Amino acid sequence: MKLSILTITLGLAVSCVSAGSAFAATGCSSAPASQWQPKTKLESKLSAEGMKVRQIKTEGGCYEVYATDKSGKRQNQAFNAKTLKQVANAEAGEK
Repeated sequence: MKLSILTITLGLAVSCVSAGSAFAATGCSSAPASQWQPKTKLESKLSAEGMKVRQIKTEGGCYEVYATDKSGKRQNQAFNAKTLKQVANAEAGEK
């Protein structure tokens, strides 16, 4: 009985740590600003994808991008400032 409770507790602890790591990987950067990619690199990447960038703001470890896509539709997207990977929530960096 004690062994099964210990096993379950250990399993839950590992699951919580794994979930926390996965969340951090998809969110804004916690790295110092000196390690961030330049905004111009993100702008070039998005322009190559057909986006017309209007503004890039820094919001809590994310770059928040205001742009229009190929069809002229307005876009509001967030990107991790260190990796330039898109973040699911466009308002991720705001507090």
